[in-house]
Amino acid sequence: MSSSGFYADIQAFDDFSGIADLDNYRRAPDDWHVVIADVVSSTAAIAQGRYKDVNMIGAACINAVLNISQKKTIPYVFGGDGATLMVPPDRLQHATDVLLGVRDLAATKFDLSLRVGVVPVADIHHQAGVAVRVGKYRLSPGNELGVFSGGGIEIAEKWVKSGNDYLLQHRSAEGSPDLSGLSCRWEPLASQNGIMLSLLMQARGSDEAGKAGLYRNLIDAIEAITASSGETVKPVSEANMKFRWPPRGMVAEIKATVGGRNRTLYGLQLYLISLIQWCLDRFDITAGGYRGKAYRSELRDNTDYQRFDDTLRILLDCDAQQAERIDALLQSSEARGELNYGLHRSDSALMTCLVFNLDKGQHIHFVDGSDGGFTAAAKNMKAKRQSAGI
Repeated sequence: MSSSGFYADIQAFDDFSGIADLDNYRRAPDDWHVVIADVVSSTAAIAQGRYKDVNMIGAACINAVLNISQKKTIPYVFGGDGATLMVPPDRLQHATDVLLGVRDLAATKFDLSLRVGVVPVADIHHQAGVAVRVGKYRLSPGNELGVFSGGGIEIAEKWVKSGNDYLLQHRSAEGSPDLSGLSCRWEPLASQNGIMLSLLMQARGSDEAGKAGLYRNLIDAIEAITASSGETVKPVSEANMKFRWPPRGMVAEIKATVGGRNRTLYGLQLYLISLIQWCLDRFDITAGGYRGKAYRSELRDNTDYQRFDDTLRILLDCDAQQAERIDALLQSSEARGELNYGLHRSDSALMTCLVFNLDKGQHIHFVDGSDGGFTAAAKNMKAKRQSAGI
């Protein structure tokens, strides 16, 4: 019996706190594969002010695999400088081919080195003795994100980063990946409360129920701390959604999506399309599936500012006092040996978009703190763990 429909058949949950409910997860089939992709030396690229490029390549990994699959069958998590996906056996070869294409694209067009590893779920289950469990978090009808628990994704990341056993072989792709739908036309999202806070939290220990309880408590406590900010605690709001022409992210979009087309003609086409989009947005005109204010509302609903893949990742727009209270909360939990965490403060966030079907409202928007975001938070967490000898 084919396992290809495994993820499509999982019942989605609508409240993000559902990531802490073990009943929302299903054990992944042994014949599926975990894909780990990340930009090597992303910290150096960030220091050069190239975090938009880093984000673009991470999102491209997801987009390339979704474009050769039925989108509802592939779980994925955006990591800022990379991505985590899980693919069924009948998509593995195609996924490998397009990811090689993204790796070539990163090297030739962006001067970035992309590391891609593919780990059989069976190896994680039977060699490491930990589970890959998968859930489905619904942002809005037709727009779902994968979530992962059980420790298997963390193991896959360690294996991919520690050696060559699971890395994709070093050969060139046969063609350019299809990255249609990938765009980055919105301006950086300025914080409305003072601080864009990128948070990473990893519960310690092997007790899955205990870790789930800790994540639920953390979500509840952070929500209580930021409750006074209302909807503005979300990094995307009506106040900070700015669309200008020409978009500052257009050069990166052209480089990523041009494929084998004439770059000059293709670039002119995208600039014209973006000008039309600016007019539609500015004057709230509906055309070609784009519906001005309705799209803005959908976009806010479809922003993945909260994610979970054995690591809880949250981006919040908060004030200085709230940021200090959240830091103190996490410091106390860390001191008790309950978790490892990292954070990064910035004054804005960046958004990269995957647009599938505007008529049906199917589009996902990845957000990350500027000046490093989740990558800087991960560096902060790693430094603390090393100093503590963990």
